[in-house]
Amino acid sequence: MRQGKAMDISPQLLQYRYHFGIAIFVSLVFSLLLYAAPRILTILSYFWPLLASTTLFLVAIIAFGGVSKLSTEVHGETQGQGIIDYVAGRPDYLDD
Repeated sequence: MRQGKAMDISPQLLQYRYHFGIAIFVSLVFSLLLYAAPRILTILSYFWPLLASTTLFLVAIIAFGGVSKLSTEVHGETQGQGIIDYVAGRPDYLDD
């Protein structure tokens, strides 16, 4: 009786043979890529000047952007409304 159950499993597993093969192939490729890839510290040591300058640039944008938020509403205009009106072709004297 136990032998009969083992025979029933084989055709069910053969149904998924391509899935098993693809899973094994993908895991082999992934493990080879992990083995051949450089370590994270090597990447960081190579790109640290770029990362540092980008961080400083973003901090400067945030700092100056926060200060300029005080001057975004000039004469009741919301931020960017003037440029939207210019692109849309609406002159200033028609907005009143």
